Amino acid sequence: MSNLQWTEIVIFAFLFLVVTVLGFVAARWQAGSTLDHLDEWGLGGRKFGSWITWFLVGGDLYTAYTFVAVPALVFGAGAMGFFALPYTVILYPIVFLPLLRMWSVSRVHGYVTPADYVRGRYGSRTLALLVAVTGIVATMPYIALQLVGLEAVLRTMGFNGSGFLGHLPLLIAFVVLAVYTYQSGLRAPALIAFVKDILIYIVILVAVFYLPSKLGGWETIFNTAEAKFNATPSPTDGVLLSPANQLQYATLALGSALALFLYPHSLTGALASRGRNVIKRNMVALPAYSLLLGLLALLGFVAIQAASKPITNQATGRPDSNTIVPVLFDQQFPAWFTGIAFAAIGIGALVPAAIMSIAAANLWTRNVYKEYIRKDANPKQEAKQAKLASLIVKFGAVLFILFIDPQFSIDLQLIGGVIILQTLPAVAISLYTRWFHRWALVAGWVVGMVAGFAMLYEIPNPAAGKAHFGGSALSLGQLSIFGWHPFAGVSTQIYVGFVALIVNLVIAIVVTWILRARNVHNGTDQTQDADYHADEGDPRLKEVAVH
Repeated sequence: MSNLQWTEIVIFAFLFLVVTVLGFVAARWQAGSTLDHLDEWGLGGRKFGSWITWFLVGGDLYTAYTFVAVPALVFGAGAMGFFALPYTVILYPIVFLPLLRMWSVSRVHGYVTPADYVRGRYGSRTLALLVAVTGIVATMPYIALQLVGLEAVLRTMGFNGSGFLGHLPLLIAFVVLAVYTYQSGLRAPALIAFVKDILIYIVILVAVFYLPSKLGGWETIFNTAEAKFNATPSPTDGVLLSPANQLQYATLALGSALALFLYPHSLTGALASRGRNVIKRNMVALPAYSLLLGLLALLGFVAIQAASKPITNQATGRPDSNTIVPVLFDQQFPAWFTGIAFAAIGIGALVPAAIMSIAAANLWTRNVYKEYIRKDANPKQEAKQAKLASLIVKFGAVLFILFIDPQFSIDLQLIGGVIILQTLPAVAISLYTRWFHRWALVAGWVVGMVAGFAMLYEIPNPAAGKAHFGGSALSLGQLSIFGWHPFAGVSTQIYVGFVALIVNLVIAIVVTWILRARNVHNGTDQTQDADYHADEGDPRLKEVAVH
């Protein structure tokens, strides 16, 4: 750590201090009568308006890892990295109506988590537990990946040690995050998201106009990128998609869009809003972030033109591809602006990490602790349990970085998308129909999960030296149905999560037919049709934070 960039470090530390103060002040911002209730601590009082929700959800979905990994993927693989652009575009039309229905039924019955809703919809503790555990497991590596983005910035500023001291700045940052999230709950990331998003917009808009003009223009940049990819033996990289990865691109975009909606932190941001109109406005306005993401992805090509090279991670001895954008900024901008850019990315790690840990804590508290451990827990005890759980989740994510190769945690995030997709029938489809039998949904979840992991096991990653669990794209020729390979010899790739979801749905449909034919009881539905259309001001809405 002899090459510390002090100007960048001072500016980064100052802006980090500002958001830390905001994190503690947030406890009194739009405060209700108490924070000792999940409605207040975990959902911000369920009263966020359009602007707050826009920044909160945007800060939640567009993470630090997004801002370093998407251009890094474009830098290494070309057009494939742009899959993040269409999936964020198609996400909002897909979830527009389901989110409205989820908000309404949750406000009528006081649901805090998607598993709460499933418990009420099907009267099944088992199915609710599966949804809760799935959400927690899929969220953990996602939080860890925020650390990957934060560490990429710290590494570029000179904190690149291989031992404890190399990770010390990261640990300090997350201790501070843990403390103010514990105190302020969801209000902390909601308030900090304003600062994070303003910084991100300034940095990216400056970068996409200034850097091309400095490096010869976009035509030169694309020509250089094309020459680089043409010189590699890989058939799947390039400035255009190849026939081998077009299906992967499409299924990964669609699967990722569906998965992003199902992650508990995505629903937490929506449930914290005060009404259906707030969600409607946000589904219309949030694609503005997709424009930003598209501009950001282009920085991967800019880094090729600038001849940027990733920094070697001293802990692993391998180049850290996530440092591409930080290195580009460090090389091309003055130190003071680079410090602002690094602060934007670093703060961009803290906002989603806080929301994700709160969402996971809510799941643990409502659907494991209260359901199975302490059924008579009062709201104050629930809030206390959630606060403690959020601490454990955060530091569990830190352990991923300290003891597991960050490249492995990236693979875990890809696996996380496959995992969370298996809750789609129980959470999303059930918002429209209760035709599926609850035990069929359980069976579909089990088979879909087994199929997903079986396919993931077959995917190698030669670059990381791994024979299994090396990614999320599988060749159609490797798909097997009890030993039969229907697409034998086909090299076209497909997203594993999409295939596993199809398997899940097929099993759920078949088992539902069987159970319905045998008249097996399908549990008791606590919801009514009108519950899915209730809006702000409706007398049926459950009062917030009632002890």
